[in-house]
Amino acid sequence: MTTEPQPAYLPVTTTASERIRARLVASNTRFHANDNIAAYIEPGELDQLLDEVSGHMQKVLESLVIDTVSDHNTQDTARRVAKMYMNEVFGGRYVEMPPVTEFPNAANLNELMIIGPITVRSACSHHLCPVIGKVWIGVMPNQHSNLIGLSKYARLASWIMSRPQIQEEAVVQLADLLQEKMQPDGLAVIMEADHFCMQWRGVKDMDARMINSVMHGSFLKDPALRREFLSLIKR
Repeated sequence: MTTEPQPAYLPVTTTASERIRARLVASNTRFHANDNIAAYIEPGELDQLLDEVSGHMQKVLESLVIDTVSDHNTQDTARRVAKMYMNEVFGGRYVEMPPVTEFPNAANLNELMIIGPITVRSACSHHLCPVIGKVWIGVMPNQHSNLIGLSKYARLASWIMSRPQIQEEAVVQLADLLQEKMQPDGLAVIMEADHFCMQWRGVKDMDARMINSVMHGSFLKDPALRREFLSLIKR
């Protein structure tokens, strides 16, 4: 008596996170904390993911031995935290890039443009503590550059920062995005931020801040332009 070979079945995924993760893995796409994964989320799955995160957060509260049944202050905390993470603090992971209107450089502008300070909010990838700071952007356009509306700098910065980040990588992501969108001769991004993982916990140093920068093109090659930009930003 011979046994018929059995067909190989893929494991059935039952949760939104499992389905999204399976798509990412199948396409060999990275899904680190500061990556955007909106292209792999299907309609309706964000609401399912919110329910899933809320359920896991409830278990975290229970593991912390918090009585969410009789404590009126924490009865809906799990849902509130899940919504905060998915819709706000980490929202830049789950939604497409905001629309950006681009204009041709019809006047052939080629003088230094400075945008900022733009207030940005993020979360440290290591402890999920708040990172709150300011961003300044310097642009040296050329005749072929695409110009974008002033508010779009803030929208793009928020989209990049609204993910678990480390500041050093966040400014690189923002600079790369703006460089791709505008194709200027030069681009500079400076960020200064308070990190609550240093102020709220750990060393508890309330005065420590981090400042870092990314320089592209003429800002990198021309010391005079770089000095002008640094002298004009109001920190």
